[in-house]
Amino acid sequence: MINTCISLFVAMSLHIGMEEGYNSIHPHARCTVDNTIVGVYYNSEKTVSSYVGYELDTWFDTTTEVGIVTGYSGAKIVPLFRVIKDNWFITPAYEVTPNKNWGITIGYEFKIK
Repeated sequence: MINTCISLFVAMSLHIGMEEGYNSIHPHARCTVDNTIVGVYYNSEKTVSSYVGYELDTWFDTTTEVGIVTGYSGAKIVPLFRVIKDNWFITPAYEVTPNKNWGITIGYEFKIK
């Protein structure tokens, strides 16, 4: 029997400080081995992103994810940085058009398998 590391999630997000209309529902598949994470998800720009990174246990029972991600209009590869507590997450956001805004994305992610 082959063990699988795949987990399925759905995240809901809110983009603060951004001007464009963004997708707020994100189906997500992830493989976690030790603290290494690899996955794909339907991103805020309505395209598929893939990523690789590492989970770090941080202060106050939070997890921080760091790595790289593809699938955004700003660059072919961008940094991944997300802080998670009790399924809630926050991550920095950058909007290339129209005004090159910085903001944050907050959301809630739940596991479905």
